[in-house]
Amino acid sequence: MVWERQQERGSRDGAVKMVRRSRRRRLQKFTGLCRQEEGLRVKRSCPSCGPEPGGEEKKGRGNPISVQLFPPELVEHIISFLPVRDVVALGQTCHYFHEVCDAEGVWRRICRRLSPRLREQGSGVRPWKRAAILNYTKGLYFQAFGGRRRCLSKSVAPLLAHGYRRFLPTKDHVFILDYTGTLFFLKNALVSSTLGQIQWKRACRYVVLCRGAKDFASDPRCDTVYRKYLYVLATREQPAVVGTTGSRACDCVEVYLQSSGQRVFKMTFHHSMSFKQIVLVGQENQRALLLLTEEGKIYSLVVNETQLDQPRSYTVQLALRKVSRCLPHLRVTRMASNQSSTLYITDQGGVYFEVHTPGVYRDLFGTLQAFDPLDQQMPLALSLPAKILFCALGYNHLGLVDEFGRIFMQGNNRYGQLGTGDKMDRGEPTQVHYLQRPIALWCGLNHSLVLSQGSDFSKELLGCGCGAGGRLPGWPKGSASFVKLHVKVPLCACSLCSTRECLYMLSSHDIEHHPTYRDLPASRVVGTPEPGLGAGAPQDPGGAARACEEYLSQIHSCSTLQDRMEKMKEIVGWMPLMAAQKDFFWEALDMLQRAAGGVGPGPSTPES
Repeated sequence: MVWERQQERGSRDGAVKMVRRSRRRRLQKFTGLCRQEEGLRVKRSCPSCGPEPGGEEKKGRGNPISVQLFPPELVEHIISFLPVRDVVALGQTCHYFHEVCDAEGVWRRICRRLSPRLREQGSGVRPWKRAAILNYTKGLYFQAFGGRRRCLSKSVAPLLAHGYRRFLPTKDHVFILDYTGTLFFLKNALVSSTLGQIQWKRACRYVVLCRGAKDFASDPRCDTVYRKYLYVLATREQPAVVGTTGSRACDCVEVYLQSSGQRVFKMTFHHSMSFKQIVLVGQENQRALLLLTEEGKIYSLVVNETQLDQPRSYTVQLALRKVSRCLPHLRVTRMASNQSSTLYITDQGGVYFEVHTPGVYRDLFGTLQAFDPLDQQMPLALSLPAKILFCALGYNHLGLVDEFGRIFMQGNNRYGQLGTGDKMDRGEPTQVHYLQRPIALWCGLNHSLVLSQGSDFSKELLGCGCGAGGRLPGWPKGSASFVKLHVKVPLCACSLCSTRECLYMLSSHDIEHHPTYRDLPASRVVGTPEPGLGAGAPQDPGGAARACEEYLSQIHSCSTLQDRMEKMKEIVGWMPLMAAQKDFFWEALDMLQRAAGGVGPGPSTPES
């Protein structure tokens, strides 16, 4: 009985071996490979670079076989199963794998694996690669300022989203716009944790608010409590009227309640007018909507938000803004606004300002000499040394970034929110010398944030100004200079926003959005004060010496060694040093402070 079972098992194993041998022969015939007695070995080096170094065949091993002998479709199919990070790394090994990993067929398979519901590949020179990387790097991260957990968290990722283009947090939720014009509504909700506890979680559920959106905006104040309504600029198909054939696409502005996502108001424009950006300015009862056309003209209309929830019809008048009437030759490319001022950037890099209240005008320019309360829409040009690429507008201060990557700050500096190392107001754009080539810039009520990138492509977040409420993580007392915040920044972070309760960072990488910064000409470098040792000597030999004497007197006035260490850290933040130099001094002072803490803080003598 046992012998019969063993004989049956042996015949079954023989049949399996025969099937495997036949399959191996068919594979060899298909790929054109020959079977070596010792087996097959795939060559690891680049096939176009010749044989491997020391290319003598080792005894007992088969001849190396080039990867080029495999069908290209088979290689692309295998590579498409790798993670995106590994595909990029493999493409950097040699010329052959660079061409294979850069093929659109590979990225088409990767894109459909990442986003199965994506029907179109998008636009651009490399549509499938762009779409795959957009969906691989998309993410919204946030860090709450209060509570026990002060770590970076990630929101829910909508499966239908094709990358993230921009976002806006409101009073209760977050809204995200993707590259196909779909606006998503990310809700905060009560969820059950892994331990069975009910907890309040941010941006954990999502719904589609609308499609065909171009841009959206809400109350421009930094406090999200005032963001009750969401204004969406979208394109809608309008039914054909009498005497015409077919429907027409018209731009419209739809107003939604941010709490529920219910649409409460809609206004449609003529089909001949096409807009690309919307911003808000003014109070609730006199809310002005500024609309930027594709031709660079600005139109405005006024609505009363306090009456939007009433079921009635409104008649609003669309008028050309004064900046486009008085300066018709200007082509505006970007707008920024807060409650009482608006900033315009032209295609030539010029900057024009509208200030509507005397208090903000005094904070921004240090005087009321040119302010006209009867003509608040008159644009005021800023004098700048180069073309401006983008800006950030706070309540009473602003930041500008030019084509060479230089940062200029202007306005109120009561809390050190300009990052100049002091707390003196600036009535004109002032360069922050130790910061260059930022990725994003953000200005709030009384603090500023800069997203920068190091030489190793790692990102870091810098901040200055008021640190109350945890808005500058790691610096509760604030800083008059930009300091490195204790925040883990995502690798592909591209924009940021800060509210009273939370810090948000948007992650998305567009391969067609290349760095636009230029190298500063040598003629402009000469005479520019560079940060570093002795940088202030040629400019102000006495001022730097007096500042150092004042710093020493402040350190000497501290009673304990720990207090002196803390004061020295604060002084390092004030000094006009580069970010790497400040990090070095802060880390060194932390090491000394920890070493001294083992002995125990006690009264220190001048000799110590």
